[in-house]
Amino acid sequence: MSMKIRLARGGSKKRPHYAIVASDSRMPRDGRFLEKLGTYNPLLAKDSEDRVKMNAERVKYWLSQGAQPTDRVARFLEAAGLAEKKARNNPKAAVPGKAMTERAAKKAARAAAPAEE
Repeated sequence: MSMKIRLARGGSKKRPHYAIVASDSRMPRDGRFLEKLGTYNPLLAKDSEDRVKMNAERVKYWLSQGAQPTDRVARFLEAAGLAEKKARNNPKAAVPGKAMTERAAKKAARAAAPAEE
């Protein structure tokens, strides 16, 4: 059975809060889970202590049992010192998309046109 430590969404429309849970990877996101390990409230300030709360002892247990954290949960674990920081490499993150590239080309063409007259 492949285990995940992931977020399960709760709350109402446009007012999310998440539970950090240990679950079977085949279960739905908000479906059955084995244990609730903590909470995450994205509406709180980033420096608030209540933004991310987790039971470190139980998280360590599930990691030792082979549970794999999702990307967002892995970042929480790195911030809490429960996991080593992984190197991330996304060289295309700052590259504009297709539509923005086309808009920039049109804008440059318009700016060059009056200069030629």
